[in-house]
Amino acid sequence: MSLRDLDGQSAIVTGSSRGIGAAIARELAANGARLTLTGRDADALAGVAADVTRASGVAPAVIVADLRVRTAAAHVVAAARDAHGRLDILVNNAGATKRGDFLSLSDDDFEDGFALKFHAAVRMTRAAWPHLVEARGKVVNISGIGAMTPAMDFTIGGPVNSALLNFTKAMADRGLRDGVRVNAVNPGHIVTDRLRRRVEARAAEHALTYAEALEQARREHGIDRFGEPAEIAAVVAFLCSGRASYILGATIDADGGATKGL
Repeated sequence: MSLRDLDGQSAIVTGSSRGIGAAIARELAANGARLTLTGRDADALAGVAADVTRASGVAPAVIVADLRVRTAAAHVVAAARDAHGRLDILVNNAGATKRGDFLSLSDDDFEDGFALKFHAAVRMTRAAWPHLVEARGKVVNISGIGAMTPAMDFTIGGPVNSALLNFTKAMADRGLRDGVRVNAVNPGHIVTDRLRRRVEARAAEHALTYAEALEQARREHGIDRFGEPAEIAAVVAFLCSGRASYILGATIDADGGATKGL
């Protein structure tokens, strides 16, 4: 998909060292955006930065940062502005929450989940907002289908994702006044390192091959196949483009039909 109205626009993608975040960075760069990558893994970020440079011919800014730290968001936004002179797009993708039996999850597990995914998105949005207003920019929050489908082993991630969707709607209302488009994407079951680890654990627990465990999980989720990070990235690029100029405060499920309810 060619969305060349992203040419020259400056985009921050948090959690861009791997998985969905890395795919989003590559897609935006391929469509002309200038990237600021941020995450906690310097080596992985360097690999994504090389991909982005090959795709766009322009080296991205790379900021190694832990967005659980309160001052990190302002630092990342300032670095993006220094690197590219403007800020048009913020993709809040950082954050993975711990799964497990509720009675085994600690306060620290809950606090960490909210800190990296929800509080980081709030701080990044706050720091970026004045620049996004100036550019009439876009925010895309990456949430997840667990926001709407509770599960007993997802008592951290579900509430975090729900909070992020509520925040998206609230900021979309503010964006209507300020000229900033804010939307969210709910990825479903996407083939990332995290999903692979879960399938490997299932395989070990039930004495299955990886392929057998993957097929078992697919049937349980009621989907035809698992999604790819690039498919989420394409949705994000569309939401950042002028073709989505009338979309504001939306939540787009990209889940292969896994979510059956409204």
